[in-house]
Amino acid sequence: MNVPETLYPLKFRPILKEKIWGGEKLKKFFSKNATGKIGESWEISGLENNASVVTNGSLKGKTLPWVLRTYKEKLVGDRVYRDFGNNFPLLFKFIDAQKNLSVQVHPDDALAKERHNSFGKTEMWYILNAEKDAKIILGFNENIDQERYLNALSKKQVTSILNSQEVKKGDAFILHPGTVHAIGAGVLLAEIQQTSDITYRIYDWDRPDVNGKMRQLHNDLALEAIDFSPSEAKLSYSEAINTPSSMGSTVFFSVNKLKLSKDYVRKLENLGSFTVYMCLEGSALIQTNHFSENITKGETILIPAQVPEIKISTNSASFLEVFIP
Repeated sequence: MNVPETLYPLKFRPILKEKIWGGEKLKKFFSKNATGKIGESWEISGLENNASVVTNGSLKGKTLPWVLRTYKEKLVGDRVYRDFGNNFPLLFKFIDAQKNLSVQVHPDDALAKERHNSFGKTEMWYILNAEKDAKIILGFNENIDQERYLNALSKKQVTSILNSQEVKKGDAFILHPGTVHAIGAGVLLAEIQQTSDITYRIYDWDRPDVNGKMRQLHNDLALEAIDFSPSEAKLSYSEAINTPSSMGSTVFFSVNKLKLSKDYVRKLENLGSFTVYMCLEGSALIQTNHFSENITKGETILIPAQVPEIKISTNSASFLEVFIP
């Protein structure tokens, strides 16, 4: 095939994951073509076994890893390509928890590299919808050490020491590796994370899987990964209209909220990174000099680093805007 010299805004086919805790909100709220208990929609993934496939333009049918290997820094930016090479550094998901997810923890980069030759997992949650009294688990409800934790675990009382808090639409959290956490029943959220599929499961509510078997726990692996210090995960941010509002940042990603009531030109060339837009509300037309693409609620689009600016045409739309700082 003839490979175009200039990249354009890329859309991908969602990778839908059926889960024992999943529901139907991804179909109901976001019109995902889903049947069954769909817990996750992987919007953009560079994992080889779960690689996103382009659905628009001349690169339709190509995988994200292929596009990255072919275009390199044109896709992700010079600095990002220097740091990550042909590994796309972030993974984007929508998650629907009809039931509680398992209580779990993720390792940091050092431990994940040592054990799994993988990245660790820093992640961000943005709450899209929450049923009445819906909660998440973040860290512990009091100062605790390894001895007290192991004592609670051995007595099957680990939930008694966990910090459970109610959430509402618009709440946002950055979860650093080592934070014990779980998404509670009735929560729909967007997740931005390092490219990693390493999860240590601590407690799974004593429920069997679809085959009637208990899912494996990873308490020995989790012990070294857990951070017992208090969690400071919740983000405090203010919303502005028609200009990006900073929500939170780590060394792995920065996230803005972009709420628009009119057409908006976004200059991107100084970011030095690709930019991803997750559409939370409304719809828009995203235009470059050579290309235009529609995006609507529940869709995600990747703007290559090679694209210096975009025009977003809309009278009502809301996005998470994500790039690597």
